[in-house]
Amino acid sequence: MRLGRIERYILAQLARSLAVALGVIGALVMLIDFVEISRGLGSDTDLSAVRILGLMVMKSPAVIVQLLPFVFLFGTLAAFVGLNRRSELIAMRAAGVSAWRFVLPAAGAALIAGVLTVTILGPLAASGDGLFQRERTRISGSVGGGEQEAIWLREGEGQRQMVIRAGRQDRASARLLDVTFFIYATDPQGRRAFTERIDAQSASLAAGRWRLIDAVGAQTGQRATRYSTLDLPSSLADDEAFERFARPQSTPFWSLPGQIQRIEDAGFSSTAYRLRLQQLLSTPLSFAAMTILAAAFSLRLMRLGDLARMAVAAVVLGFAFFFLNQFSAAMGSAEVVPPFLAAWLPAVLTALAALTLLFYTEDG
Repeated sequence: MRLGRIERYILAQLARSLAVALGVIGALVMLIDFVEISRGLGSDTDLSAVRILGLMVMKSPAVIVQLLPFVFLFGTLAAFVGLNRRSELIAMRAAGVSAWRFVLPAAGAALIAGVLTVTILGPLAASGDGLFQRERTRISGSVGGGEQEAIWLREGEGQRQMVIRAGRQDRASARLLDVTFFIYATDPQGRRAFTERIDAQSASLAAGRWRLIDAVGAQTGQRATRYSTLDLPSSLADDEAFERFARPQSTPFWSLPGQIQRIEDAGFSSTAYRLRLQQLLSTPLSFAAMTILAAAFSLRLMRLGDLARMAVAAVVLGFAFFFLNQFSAAMGSAEVVPPFLAAWLPAVLTALAALTLLFYTEDG
């Protein structure tokens, strides 16, 4: 569809207001992150301002992307309120221009921006957040004298599953120290039964097998047996065995399907990652819904003349969307509702509310 002069003018005003809103929100986020990193990592280590700034650059984009619906809400509201204050909306309506003619192009632009955010900007921000998390872990580990959390792994294929716990990891040799292997067997009905426990001083992974040193194993109902060395078959790849699953927010959009498959193959729940995937897919609709909501309130401003009250109402509805989104995500993470419903419900409800208000305002 070819855009006319009015549509191009509306989109230009919208782009300018969105840029201002993005700049303001982005500056606030970066300022808060800089202070948070300075008070957190900076207080425990001798980090320079340049280093803190680099960590902030890694972390802030992910937060800004999460707040982009508010950028579209405030930016669209500012653009249409400005048009209304300059009586440009009144002139357009007096000339017989339907509200749909300048609302739909704005919503379409928001949809396109949402697609670009999910496919390009979001993965870049998620990669930066993942880099920040790894860097923070490295800095915190160096400060804490090298102490590490216990390492848990799970692997297995077919009728044999192993849960592995290690007290710590020797990073120089990639060995697991103070290791316990819990081995389970799966019957044809899918029920799992504990069959054997093996404790070892150390374990290393190479060529598709675990090499256990100074191990003691005991099967159910039998006496323990000591081994100087013991080999166990493994389905883990050497280069990814000790990699922790990245947080859902730190996993790029394009990597989520594969990550979900790997998590499920390892026997863990992938609910949080499936929820994150559906939330990303619903992002374009969220942007469009916020744009329509702000535009609909701007039309009512033109007719009712109560600028402050209606602007506050739009902002309140925007925050209501945010809290609904957080509540729905919590319900989805707890598996109270399916991830698909938890992710799409806030965006759909906001879009329906915005369209209802626009229909009421435009068509009475």
